[in-house]
Amino acid sequence: MARLLYILGMLLSSVYVTAQSSAHKKEWIKLFNGRDINDWIVKIHHHDVGVNFGNTFRVKDGIIQVRYDQYGDFNDQFAHLYYKQPFSYYHLKVEYRFTGQLQKGAPDYTLRNSGIMFHSQDPRTMPKEQDWPISVEMQLLGGLGDGKPRTTGNMCSPGTAIVYEGKLDERHCINSTSKTYDGDQWVHAELIVLGDSLITHIINGNTVMRYSKPQMAGGVVKNYDSTIWQPGKPLREGFIALQSEGQPVDFRNVEILPLKGCMDPNAVNYKDYYVASDPASCRYKKKK
Repeated sequence: MARLLYILGMLLSSVYVTAQSSAHKKEWIKLFNGRDINDWIVKIHHHDVGVNFGNTFRVKDGIIQVRYDQYGDFNDQFAHLYYKQPFSYYHLKVEYRFTGQLQKGAPDYTLRNSGIMFHSQDPRTMPKEQDWPISVEMQLLGGLGDGKPRTTGNMCSPGTAIVYEGKLDERHCINSTSKTYDGDQWVHAELIVLGDSLITHIINGNTVMRYSKPQMAGGVVKNYDSTIWQPGKPLREGFIALQSEGQPVDFRNVEILPLKGCMDPNAVNYKDYYVASDPASCRYKKKK
């Protein structure tokens, strides 16, 4: 009997350790599969949603490439590649690098300039002539090789505003504290987004910016559908998009770790790193 109790105790201990290990294990999701952009939606200024004019976004060697070799003049054809579903609480990882030359006709400010849009409106709500999505942007900038500092991982706010350093800030862009990254090196960018509360920008492992309370406000965006415009509305979730604005750029290793899910330790899909509860997502073992 003692031996049976010992064996039973070991088995229960093993089950507990396995459950705890599962709860700790972070389940990253690859948003980009390395082969195609079938899970993504293209929206380019002057074009209907879903039209990938000039093959702007393409995949080669496991990389999402942004290119303009079929364009001619740029003609303000600002573009964004949106993942197919919205997110609210998450940790996003993306690697990017700038390459090539600024496309003819692109504005000077777009030189070695791209971004990651988040808490964005659904691209299917954007009229053909809307230039930018109502969203928040983690702006990505490359150094110009002139020895002058040019930070990356900045915050820009097309059609939005944030609370920065304790007060509402409606500046279109606010610089981060990052280093300058010249040349065509890969840079690792991370976003930690907690609904409409805290947002953190990380570049190459260093936290470079924090702010909170993203909301609809401000200007910059033109020709949007006025029925979706609600000044002051908190942005709690939205779509994630990779930006194209005239500078060739590459993206790879686009992954997300959801931070909203089942927070009941008795559920089989409980994770101890979730920060927002979604009781409807909980799954339980069936009782025999």
